[in-house]
Amino acid sequence: MDRLPANYAEWKQCIEVDCSIPLTTDFCRRRVEALNNEGDPHTAAFRRRWGDDHLARVIAWFEQAIETDARAD
Repeated sequence: MDRLPANYAEWKQCIEVDCSIPLTTDFCRRRVEALNNEGDPHTAAFRRRWGDDHLARVIAWFEQAIETDARAD
């Protein structure tokens, strides 16, 4: 990745198009749970690499997807 997504639209493009991951309600909920789990080693690695501010943005984007764009499982 050359740069971090700056907004929800860029993030959604990255997830759904670039990574070919469908934003389903279940997937988004599981990601929110994992990203809020400080004991999760993947979350710790994410935080080290991208920082707390970006982690908070990504959690908010997953929550936004649940509210607006996520497809039923």
